[in-house]
Amino acid sequence: MAKNYFNFLQILFVFTCLLVLPTKVAAQCAGSDAQLDLCTTIADPVNQNISLFSLLGGTPVPGGTWTANTNPRGLDAVNGTLNAQVISSGGTYVYTYTAPVTAGCTNRTAKITIRIGAYAGVPAPYATVCSDENFFNLFTAFNGTVMAPHTNGVWTDSNGQTLPESSIPITDKKGAYQYTYTVPPVLACSTDSPSSTVIITVVRAPKEGTPSDLLICADTEISNYTDLDLNTRLSGQDGGGEWSGPGITSPTDHNVNLEDLYNARGPGEYQFNYTVYATPNNKVCPDKTAAVKVTIEKRLDFTGAKVDVVKDICEPEIPTAVYSATLTQGAHPIPNGQYEVTFNVSGPNGGSQTITSSFVNGVLNFPVSSSYFRQVGKFTLTITNIVATTSKRACVNIVNNLSDVLEVHPIPRLDGAVLTLDPTCQNKDALAYLKNAALLPDGNYNIVYNVTGDNFALGQTRNITVSGGEGNFVIPGNLNRNSGASSIVITNITNTVTTCTNTANVRGNLIINPLPNAATVSVAVSDHCLNDPVSATISGLGNLTNITINYMLLGDNIASETITLTAVNGKAEFQIPAGLLLNTGSTIISLTNLKNDITGCDINLTNVLDSFIINPIPVPPTVNPQFFCKVDEAAVANLVPNGNQYKWYNSATSTTPLAGTLILESGNYYVRETSLAGCTSEAAVVIVTINDSPSPVLNSDGQNFCGLNNPTIADLSNNTNVPSSVVWYDAPNNGNLLSSTTHLIEQGRYYGFNFPSTDCFSSEYIEVTVTLTGCDNVPNDFFVPDGFSPNGDGTNDSFVIKDIEFLYPNYTLEIYNRYGNGMYKGDKNKPAWDGMNYEKSGIAGGVAPNGVYFYVLHFNKDNKPPQQGRLYLNR
Repeated sequence: MAKNYFNFLQILFVFTCLLVLPTKVAAQCAGSDAQLDLCTTIADPVNQNISLFSLLGGTPVPGGTWTANTNPRGLDAVNGTLNAQVISSGGTYVYTYTAPVTAGCTNRTAKITIRIGAYAGVPAPYATVCSDENFFNLFTAFNGTVMAPHTNGVWTDSNGQTLPESSIPITDKKGAYQYTYTVPPVLACSTDSPSSTVIITVVRAPKEGTPSDLLICADTEISNYTDLDLNTRLSGQDGGGEWSGPGITSPTDHNVNLEDLYNARGPGEYQFNYTVYATPNNKVCPDKTAAVKVTIEKRLDFTGAKVDVVKDICEPEIPTAVYSATLTQGAHPIPNGQYEVTFNVSGPNGGSQTITSSFVNGVLNFPVSSSYFRQVGKFTLTITNIVATTSKRACVNIVNNLSDVLEVHPIPRLDGAVLTLDPTCQNKDALAYLKNAALLPDGNYNIVYNVTGDNFALGQTRNITVSGGEGNFVIPGNLNRNSGASSIVITNITNTVTTCTNTANVRGNLIINPLPNAATVSVAVSDHCLNDPVSATISGLGNLTNITINYMLLGDNIASETITLTAVNGKAEFQIPAGLLLNTGSTIISLTNLKNDITGCDINLTNVLDSFIINPIPVPPTVNPQFFCKVDEAAVANLVPNGNQYKWYNSATSTTPLAGTLILESGNYYVRETSLAGCTSEAAVVIVTINDSPSPVLNSDGQNFCGLNNPTIADLSNNTNVPSSVVWYDAPNNGNLLSSTTHLIEQGRYYGFNFPSTDCFSSEYIEVTVTLTGCDNVPNDFFVPDGFSPNGDGTNDSFVIKDIEFLYPNYTLEIYNRYGNGMYKGDKNKPAWDGMNYEKSGIAGGVAPNGVYFYVLHFNKDNKPPQQGRLYLNR
């Protein structure tokens, strides 16, 4: 039968080959396209190695390459062979051949199209499986000697339900189950969907159960396990099994006393096995055994143990330092053996680590990586757990307070530090300030420094306390003997606690100022009056400018004072406060110390002194109130007392005396008496009163009179409010006193003062300009003369209208000759015509000849018409 099958395959292959039809006959380098139909023969073993090149039509040029247009699976692109059976699903697949470059080639590609039919595989069809395998892959139920089915199909159970995947759970199954695998059709080959059916028989495996191991800490739990039921340490097991192990006395026994086991055998691991047997006719599933392990351990107690990390270092040792720690047991012994020690180290490079080392006679040594200590700082190593390597950690060992601090000390760095020094004086200590030492931790240090320059000393040492990058130390006065400049250089610094040391080069300049020269200094004080400021003059100060002086007072006044002065050209002056000179008599001033305030240098003085006298003050003068008339213009010189020893002031505190010519005013004046020693008394106050009478007041229109009445000074006085005491002068100052009978004149100015008989002449006055034109009625005897005789005999020498200036003050008078020529024009300012021609009428010499003349009188008052008349001139 095998031979017949082989003959069939040969016939099928030949038939298949006949189906390969070229689709392109034109000569090409790649040959012509072709097609291979594997719709029903895909399972033939010959399809595991199909030569695609041999399928090409024409005369293709060998040596080209193959590519798959869709699915490259199974294609050997170099050799041009295809294993079609590894393609996982049916369908049409195209492969392209690209021929090598050949001269004259018109087309370098050709295609082979292969159709593969749907294939559902060959089922076993029966399979048996034990349920303890949990899952079963249905594809394993196919015949493995032929091509496996395509993978694009679906599985359905006997109820037609589609399975989500080929692997099915069988844990809870028992018996036979049918499943069908269906592959979708390839329409190019057929519309049918091929399928295969398999039957799976599931045999139930015995269940030994899932064991639960037990860890027991003997120190805290063993008393709870005097009757442990081993069945409680399993779950899901079949009954009827047998237990074996220490303390089990029979196949049916399942209880054990763990406390007795521990007491008899000590800590350790105890195993108990539970076996369940398969049924006699079950040849698929084996017997099953579950092992329950009970571990009993003893707790370790590290109370009182100590860990010591070796060792603290200084910063330069970081690259080469090696660290280790020693753990020493406490009150409870620790068994010898290997242990896992877990510790952590604080710090920026810190971390946790577990190392294995051995306890030997209560001591365990272990290395500590230097990587934890790569910089300056404090690092705490803390052991967090210690457990034997053989332990299953049933107990929590007692590990408390196992820590130690390792410190990497910085070397003292003065990088960027600045050294400044206060200027000092010869033989005086100098204070040096270290600042900006930002890299120097707070603490106490020993420094080494050198002094060079105007002073010289090497290898000097000082202790300095630094806080916040700052500290100070003293350069002793014995190193500052010479004035000038010294250079202070710190060459080394050592931390007194860590002993870490470092070189340094911090430099500062020290100015040593000279002491003042006391040899030329002197003081002089003049005699003074009690309570007066006392000036002292210091000489011989050389080029000093700003100084402070200490001095003492001896003799009748005893005191001391410190004062700051400014010296100019070697001299300085100051005042001794009056409060230090309360007693009259002889006093000595002694300078005790001189300080240059610019440099701060001072020197004690001896025998720099002077004596002076404090003179007494006279008693204030005896004085009384004093009165003056204002018009008298009394001056300070008129005050009593007077004399060269008296000086007058305008206040009790004034120091500038008043001039003797100063006019007095009502108020207080102060007088002091000066002794022959030049001492001035306290001021005595004098009340000065300046009296004055009120000036007269003129009645309304009191300045207006009628000149026809010949008014006098008495009439003017009667027109005031004080007619009995008013007096009149023709000028306000240095004028002439006018008698009461003095006639008033037109526009005359009169100055009236009030002079009561019992009071002062008034300092103020009234000024009155009198008018005599206040006439209301023309008198009956008013007339215009009709002639005059200008012959110089003193009688009737001019033509004048009497009293007209009083009646008609604005009048004008015109005189003409008989020819109508103007001879004269007059008014109250030019009231008389003396017979001369003033109008240039052509008369020789201007002398009017005897004869008749005519006048026109303009009254210019009350609309009175002008008056005309004639007059006769007779010489």
